[in-house]
Order: sequence, then C-alpha cells, then structure tokens
Amino acid sequence: MKISRRKFVKGATTGASFLLGRVSTVGKTDPSSPSLAELKTSRPNIVFILADDLGWGDLSCYGRPDYSTPNIDLLASQGTRFTDAYSASAVCTPTRCGFITGRYPTRLRIGLEEPLTNNYSVGLDPGHPTIASLLKQGGYDTALIGKWHLGFRPEFGPNAHGFDEFFGILSGASDYFLHKTGLGQPDLYENLTPVQRNGYLTELLTERAASYIGKRRTSPFYLSLHYTAPHWPWQGPKGGESVTFDDKANVPLTMGRGGSLKLYAEMMRSLDDGVGLVMKAIKRAGLDRNTLVIFTSDNGGERFSYHWPFSGRKGDLLEGGIRVPAILRWPGVVPANRVTRQMAISMDWTATILAVAQTDAASGYPLDGIDLLPVVKGQSVASDRTFFWRINVKDAVREGRWKYYRNGPTRSLFDLSVDEREQADFSTKYPDIMERLSSEFDKWNKQMLPRPSN
Repeated sequence: MKISRRKFVKGATTGASFLLGRVSTVGKTDPSSPSLAELKTSRPNIVFILADDLGWGDLSCYGRPDYSTPNIDLLASQGTRFTDAYSASAVCTPTRCGFITGRYPTRLRIGLEEPLTNNYSVGLDPGHPTIASLLKQGGYDTALIGKWHLGFRPEFGPNAHGFDEFFGILSGASDYFLHKTGLGQPDLYENLTPVQRNGYLTELLTERAASYIGKRRTSPFYLSLHYTAPHWPWQGPKGGESVTFDDKANVPLTMGRGGSLKLYAEMMRSLDDGVGLVMKAIKRAGLDRNTLVIFTSDNGGERFSYHWPFSGRKGDLLEGGIRVPAILRWPGVVPANRVTRQMAISMDWTATILAVAQTDAASGYPLDGIDLLPVVKGQSVASDRTFFWRINVKDAVREGRWKYYRNGPTRSLFDLSVDEREQADFSTKYPDIMERLSSEFDKWNKQMLPRPSN
C-alpha cells in the first residue's frame, strides 16, 4: 500500500520521534538562517560504508588475530570507534530496512522478511520516506553503490527511494565474478538496467564509488556504499567457490558449505583495500575535511568470522549476531583515535546523517534513532539506552548492562558487564529485572507489525 509522507508522519508513533533542527528554505527571510546556497557549501558530504556479514571481531582494530585490515584500522585511528554498536537485526534485509528508513524494521512489511529471498511481491514501499529521499529533498546528490536487498521490482528499487544513481545487486548474494544469483540469474544493475561488467565485485564497487566521489558538482553528496563482502560466496579476488549450482547435488551452494579461513582473509583484504581507495579518492578530491564517513556492518558474521568474546553469530540475537563494528570519521569534528562505549544501533546512523545534513525535509519525521555526534564530540556524556530485537522465535532487549533473551520457550537474563559471552543466566537471581524487561519488550512489540505466521 502506497502512503504519502503526510499520512505516514501523522499516523506514526510519536514516542520515538526525533525532531531535527530546522533550517531555512528558499524564500525565508530570517537573516540568521543560512541560505540554500550557503548550505550547499557548508554541509558535509556523507559516505556511509556498510559491510555485509562482517563480524564484530573481523577487523584487526577489533581483535582479528590472523590477518590485518590496515586501511580500516587507519580510519578508526582518524576517528572514533564504537565498542557497543548494534545492527537493527541479525540478518540482512531487516537491518537495511532499519537504516534506510531510520525506523525499527518490524514496523514495515519488508522488515519482516528474514531475509528477503525470491519473493517478488514484497519490497520497500515507494511512498515511504527514506534517508535518500529526505536528503535529496534537502539538496543532496544521492547514490547507492552495492547491495540493495529491499525488493526486486522497479517500484521497490533504489531509484524509487531517492537515489539518483544505483550500481549494484538487488539480491542478497551474488557470485563475485559472474554477478549471478544462486539460481543463475544475472544480478548486476545500472539503475534499472541489467548490465554486464568484467571483474571482481568488491573491486567494481570500489571503482564506481571512487569515480562518484571525484565528480565535479555544486551540491553536497550522500553516497551509500554497500559492499557485498565478506558475505558468501567464498571467493577471493583470485577465485574460489561459485555461487552457481553444485552439479553433484543439483542445488545452489550455500554459506553453510565450503570456504576456508584463507579465502575469507582474501575477501577481507579486498574489502580493506577498497575502503583505502575510497578514502584516497576523498582526499584527492579535496573533500577530506568536509566529509563524514561512517563504517559499520549489517549484522554479525558467519562461520569464518571472529566474534570473541561473544557467542552466537548471524541469525542469533546473542551478541555475536547483532553487535557489529562501527567507526565515525570527520576530521576537525569527530575526535581522532577515540573509543566510545556509547550504545548505538543502525537507526542512529540515519538520525546522525540527517542531523548533520540539516535538511528541513526531515523535520517531523519519526526516527527510532538519535544523533550520536553530541556524545562523540564530548558535548554530552555516554548514557545507557534500551534496544529491542525480534526475529523468528527469538526476542531480545538490551538495557544498559542487562540483556533479556528469549529463544522459544526459554528465557534468560544476562549481565553484559561481567558476562559478555552470555553464559550465566541471572534470571533467578534478579527476577524483577527479568520480568520488567520482558514487559518492556511486550510494550514495544505491540507497536510493531505482527510476527509472520510462518
């Protein structure tokens, strides 16, 4: 069902509303307000880099012991690194929905897909405001390079949601060389047009991103660079396993089979090289000090990821499935070589980006995240927050040190301040906390769409 922005905002839950500071629009006479021309030159460019299935410890600056990621480590040393950042979900599609809309994914039909597979009837409604549509209304050039995974039909695609340009894949995974899905279907697009390109997908996305950054323009830009790495298929730049059919079993290869730590390391090095080239493109364009760069992941990693000290992985609501790396870099604004324990979640990046962009179009839009820059810049102190997750038969709540976790009929309470591995159940020792968090989840859950019936 298509909804207008006015109808959406009017009917949305107001409890999570985050009203951004208003700026002037064309024709406004307040002499203290910036003109549109002034905003175009003063507002930062924004590069949002989203890795795919990157586990919390898969960067050497987060503890990976068997390979290094020097370019992303440099990014962290030049900015602020988060230790307690979370994805909106434990799988791809819901988290991408959460970031693109700035709202809990379970508020939207597409956010109930865990993840979206070959269902062509479901996608992100084209009438729903997104980070790209709001920035575009605010005068930003917008582009998505990489993975979409929020709908296959044109009305569900990136160009229908505020992105001026799109180059990448629509599905959840694609062969890095053949650029086909596990069903053998071509999956590389230039806007709405299927295209063929030779090359390793990570490198193709990097090249396109660097080219986009280097364009001459009169407006600030927003680039969402959604790498497919290090998501399966397990293919490094020199080769590996194909995403196409396993001829012997007559089924597509899956992430639960094959691969190796060596291949995974090669994929990660290519991702790290790509981030390094993107950062060089920003510097070469003279935009280094006027570009906010955010790097994070869409969920926990798979079986080759390094999650220590957490348990769980992609698909779990244990820490290994939802705690992710996150880095902010903006020279002169974001402190360098800092680490923060401020809790953060995918929707916060949406709110932060819209706040720094000063786009009037976002005023009144109800976000489920907050602008993190005041904490990062030291203007306010880090504080405890409450986050909620729901997937399949699993629920979770994090409130400060406490973590409520339900898996089917089994409920647990963990104290993350002493047990980050979530091995000790404190529910019998602190039954009041257990019941309070369970009740808080129920209140939140009533505001969401019902769970899918299957």
